Amino acid sequence: MKHRKTALGENELFRRSVGDVTPVTNDKVIPQTRKPAPEATQRMADEAAVIKEMADGFFDTEAAETGDELLYKKPGIQDKVFRKLRRGQFAIAAELDLHGYTVQQAKDSLSDFLRECTTRNRRCVRIIHGKGLRSRQGRPTIKSRIGKWLQQRQEVLAYCSARQVDGGTGAIYVLLKNYRV
Repeated sequence: MKHRKTALGENELFRRSVGDVTPVTNDKVIPQTRKPAPEATQRMADEAAVIKEMADGFFDTEAAETGDELLYKKPGIQDKVFRKLRRGQFAIAAELDLHGYTVQQAKDSLSDFLRECTTRNRRCVRIIHGKGLRSRQGRPTIKSRIGKWLQQRQEVLAYCSARQVDGGTGAIYVLLKNYRV
């Protein structure tokens, strides 16, 4: 019996410590949901349309900027890989800026750069050649030659003018062979 008396004392002690309470009528928790962030669906649709036009080759680069677009891919390079290069979807592993170089300096620097990139197994690089707007001749001297130089190199699989945010027709993406065994 002593045990029972102690139990009643504990219950009374608990009620005194809690005080007056109001019974809960609903035992369900209503979660607070946050509204999703708005999506710019029209902008995304416009960007997708531009990318598709560029990949299909219907994009008029003359209307977007001055200068000619540079494009090249060796036989055997998949169209899917080339589209990915044109979209700028490869990580740029290295960059060479040829602004202010003479033609011979640019050719030598390009050769050294490609050799180093091949040694370090850099797969995609960006070369900034400029648009020739400040050249003495008033036309792009390095840009007009870089395509031929790159086509003569065994390690070059493909190249194309960069996206506008990466230099447009003043720069190119170059896809290099993977020599890692």
